[in-house]
Amino acid sequence: MGIMVTTLVFVALGVLASFCATICFNRGPSTNLLHVTLIATATVCCWMMWGIVYLAQMKPLIVPILSEGD
Repeated sequence: MGIMVTTLVFVALGVLASFCATICFNRGPSTNLLHVTLIATATVCCWMMWGIVYLAQMKPLIVPILSEGD
């Protein structure tokens, strides 16, 4: 999966989680705003962590040394 497909997956999961939190834990406008803000922050942080790991595999800092005997 490319970076764009996975970004769309994270966006869809974030929207779905925000919608579920608003429906299931409806305790007023300020609490709903807090829940949506926390879900959005967690989604962005997870996406950034995935993106950093994904991109780090393209250009590793340490190049593996291949042995010729194996």
